[in-house]
Amino acid sequence: MKFLNEISGVFPAAISFAAGRPTERVFDKLRPDVLVQMLRTYESHASSGGCRLAETRSRLLQYGRTAGIITELVSRQLYLDEGVPASSDRMLITAGCQEAIALCLSALCSDPRDVALVCNPTYVGVTGAANASRVAVSALPSTRNDIAESIDEAVCELQLAGRRARALYLIPDFDNPTGRVLDERQRRSILVACGRHRIVILEDNAYGLFRYEGQPVRPLAALDDIGCVIYLSTFSKTLCPALRVGAATLPNSLFGDRAASRALWEDLVNRKSFLTVNTSQIAQAMVAGVLLEQNGTLLDWIQPALARYRENRDLMLTHLQSVFSPLSNEVRWNRPSGGFFLTVDLPFKFDAESVNECASQDSVIVAPMSFFAFDNSQDHRIRLAFSAVGSEQIRTGISSLGRYVVRRLARRPRFGDGRRNASDQMSQSLSATDL
Repeated sequence: MKFLNEISGVFPAAISFAAGRPTERVFDKLRPDVLVQMLRTYESHASSGGCRLAETRSRLLQYGRTAGIITELVSRQLYLDEGVPASSDRMLITAGCQEAIALCLSALCSDPRDVALVCNPTYVGVTGAANASRVAVSALPSTRNDIAESIDEAVCELQLAGRRARALYLIPDFDNPTGRVLDERQRRSILVACGRHRIVILEDNAYGLFRYEGQPVRPLAALDDIGCVIYLSTFSKTLCPALRVGAATLPNSLFGDRAASRALWEDLVNRKSFLTVNTSQIAQAMVAGVLLEQNGTLLDWIQPALARYRENRDLMLTHLQSVFSPLSNEVRWNRPSGGFFLTVDLPFKFDAESVNECASQDSVIVAPMSFFAFDNSQDHRIRLAFSAVGSEQIRTGISSLGRYVVRRLARRPRFGDGRRNASDQMSQSLSATDL
């Protein structure tokens, strides 16, 4: 993350497909006057129980409840929009989802023998949070396609080493970085495996509302009758990142034990109290104001952004096909049904040096999938984020990426199998454009 941010600073004119940010085209919905109105909406709501407006305002400006002041409203939104049976007394409002991840990892893996399981590849934020908290991380075996079987295998290997798996981090909907979606069968088998091994699932659903096609799959937390899912949510993608408001929602009972769930919630609250004291109450009030104005749901609010992301995904897929069709046997990509990312397989290794070369010579920045991996399985793959770029940037950036690929392929020896002819054809096609 630090490397990609620095590359963007070194090459500010380069088009970046590296940052998984929400589009700024919809930020006009949160103009200063709108934010002030949302704040007033919440103040009016909070004062309706007999508390004077001045008292409500003073409370917003003072230190506040560590667990948060908008848990009931957020619980309702999670149930209405995602079907998650959230309980306000088992919810902790956090400074974005990143704080929720860090708090949960440190609480669940407090013993040196404890290990957090992750997929391979996975979101770098979870491995970074684990490193900062000195929590050991183990990647699930990438040789298996079935995550539940991988969990069983990982647990056995850890037990032989005197370790124990305590948490599993997952992004079931439109995974960062792969764009993958887990179907309901996979989710249920993961729940059974984690219930069997008493592993708490940290379900990160930052992108779940941004589906472009197909039927939604219920979150793990909505399928959980075991009591093993902590649901992590954020308003960074649905409203804006600057508010820094997220939430961790615990099940009413942890593996059937209500007291254990309560104890874990109290532990998380205590840990937060020593780190950030409480999440900004001004930011919470603004989020609450939006929820109140929208009758508890964000489904209508996100429609402009949803349409934009769908358009960007389709445009990027179209240009990938147009640019790389001569190399269809060597360059492939996936078609995510939602989210912010897609991945591209390349016929050569793409690493940090490649990022620099591509940015400096072709003015386009992409993220190596090796940055998200624990082995060399992702060395020939890149991640493209299509959420925060415009249509012209997509067109120009994919063409620039095509020129970089042609130049890399030109370095390899000539073969009589037509591969060089394909890259020559692609080079001529790109040269014929006005880019």
